[in-house]
Amino acid sequence: MKRRQVANLLALAVLGYLSQGPMHPYELSKTLRNNGDARSIRFTHGSLYMVVQQLAKAGFVAEQETSRAGARPERTVYAITDAGRAELRDWLRELVGEPQHEYPAFVSALSLVAALPPDEVVALLHERESALDGLRAETAALIERAEAEGVPALFLIEEVYRLRLIDAERAFVAEFIGRITDPQQGWGPMWAAAHGTEFETK
Repeated sequence: MKRRQVANLLALAVLGYLSQGPMHPYELSKTLRNNGDARSIRFTHGSLYMVVQQLAKAGFVAEQETSRAGARPERTVYAITDAGRAELRDWLRELVGEPQHEYPAFVSALSLVAALPPDEVVALLHERESALDGLRAETAALIERAEAEGVPALFLIEEVYRLRLIDAERAFVAEFIGRITDPQQGWGPMWAAAHGTEFETK
């Protein structure tokens, strides 16, 4: 994995949108939110301005003009440079083509889950199932609504990917519950014994 001058994924989104045309940070923020990018990339107005400044320092974007409308503060419009366009394409090639090791919070919790008694874990996993069902319904509705509005499927592909991840996690959680609660070979009794309790699920 290549070390990048500006490694924040928000920078990737900024370069992506500036490749479509010059914008000022406020317009970038509005575009990111309107296009649903806040579902994939965390950012605030302040962090966006900081990333734009970092990209400018790296030579990936450049000030194009500064304007003021009425009593509003000055707004500087930024444009992507040739170096920025090359960085955008190289970064995307890396992210699309090379799997990367990530550190999701749920994986960290699973590595330590035996510290909780199994009956509590089963109850928590059922809560997670319900939450995942809600997320799935929300994501599916977003896709359906966007398709009805004529948004091309290509521009919804990250939501389709999110849907597949939810489905995979939902299946894993159901399987994990089964491994704990199976009447013949379930882990529940042994796990509960380690906590000095008996295994009980409702």
